[in-house]
Amino acid sequence: MTAPRMHGRSARVVVISASFGAGHDGAAAELSRRLRLDGFAVQRHDFVDLLPRRAGRLLRGMYRRQLTTLPATWGWLLSAVGTAGVAAAASRLTALADEATLAAVGPDAAAVVSTYPLAGQVLGRLRRDGRLKAPALTYLTDLSVHPLWIAGGVDTHLALHDEAARQARRHGARDVRVVAPAVSPAFGRTPPVTSQVRQRLRFGLPAVAPLALIVAGAWGVGAVERAAADIAATGLAVPVVACGRNDPLRHRLARTGRVVALGWIDDMAALMRTCQVVVQNAGGLSSLEALTAGVPVVTYRSVPGHGRSNAEALDVAGWVPWIRDPADLAAALRQAMVTPNAFRPAAIRPETVIAAAAGMPSPSPSPVPSAVRPPSPVADGGPRVVAA
Repeated sequence: MTAPRMHGRSARVVVISASFGAGHDGAAAELSRRLRLDGFAVQRHDFVDLLPRRAGRLLRGMYRRQLTTLPATWGWLLSAVGTAGVAAAASRLTALADEATLAAVGPDAAAVVSTYPLAGQVLGRLRRDGRLKAPALTYLTDLSVHPLWIAGGVDTHLALHDEAARQARRHGARDVRVVAPAVSPAFGRTPPVTSQVRQRLRFGLPAVAPLALIVAGAWGVGAVERAAADIAATGLAVPVVACGRNDPLRHRLARTGRVVALGWIDDMAALMRTCQVVVQNAGGLSSLEALTAGVPVVTYRSVPGHGRSNAEALDVAGWVPWIRDPADLAAALRQAMVTPNAFRPAAIRPETVIAAAAGMPSPSPSPVPSAVRPPSPVADGGPRVVAA
């Protein structure tokens, strides 16, 4: 494969994410991996580090505390960002990162990609002012698109579905391309033929009972304990909670005796395929990973703000059903465990669009992974489940 070249060197693409949870970073890591495979030199930056005087770390800490202690206020804040006063304050905040962003991109970047809305605002402003010469793209990590995701000056917005593209255009985005989600190949490749009992033992899970994996992001946010209790009460599945880095949540759940509480998981693809259904509350990367892995997914007890808007968008798109009422939980779980999700990602890969924007067509476009049907646990005596 011939690497894309610029002035005798590998063409350089800059990717700017933000360590607010793991979703933005996860998308950035996968985009970077694919671009490197295509021969680009890739540099990644955390928007947290581009803000001066520890402002980024302070902002990240406030966001985490807000989601874990007063999640309702996050929904109020997102709604308020649409007002002129709050939007102006957000503009002043992002302007603090202008100079560091310019230095990070440098004068010879072929393209720069954002996977975080505030970083996209910086790139758009720098493009409008003529200070950033490289084409700027924003990869929209969610199916719902808040106005803050759309920045005038950004050349191209990459949306994951026609519904997300519609919302982006409504907020003023001009060039919107619908692309497949940037999900690690671990979720798309055919799983190895491995004993389900052995996999369950690996994660400390019950050997036979149906399992419902509850995912709540890297920080374990939202009404996770209530969701676990509700699922246990149906008697349909044992709740398995991926608590991420939220150790207090893990310890509280473990004491109930009705839940399998796990900490940080490195092999999420294997864990998802070991379970019969994934229950998510934010609509971010975990839902896309489960869909790609072919594991049934439902939304339940969504977190305020982006969680609820994503739940609605995923439901409208037909990808993930949203269980709005606890009274509907049992029937929805039964249905999910025997009905595939209607997941049909776009044929165009995001790295192909990025490479074209950089003036260097992707040298080795590869097919978009479709959902993979996990092996049935019937052979090991487990419940029979038809997955997507």
